[in-house]
Amino acid sequence: MSNVYDIVRALIHTEKSTIHEPDGRYLFLVDQRANKIQIKQAVETIYKVKVKKVNTFITQGKLKRVRQQLGKVPDTKKAVVILKEGQKINEAAA
Repeated sequence: MSNVYDIVRALIHTEKSTIHEPDGRYLFLVDQRANKIQIKQAVETIYKVKVKKVNTFITQGKLKRVRQQLGKVPDTKKAVVILKEGQKINEAAA
């Protein structure tokens, strides 16, 4: 994972995640193999901000049925990035 865009895949905009944006908390979809240090460096590089803390969690994929076949939605890793005071992510800069 040499590219920072391989580590941080997307900034997640849901109703629940946008509630915390004024507090400096942003939710990202990240690579399963990325650790907190790599996520912190990637966010700082892409968005030109200072990161205070990174929390990660893995959401388990659900079982889904399509006609007679049973399939599974893949597991995803997400990161809650807390920025330092006065920092803000400008989406147009990314």
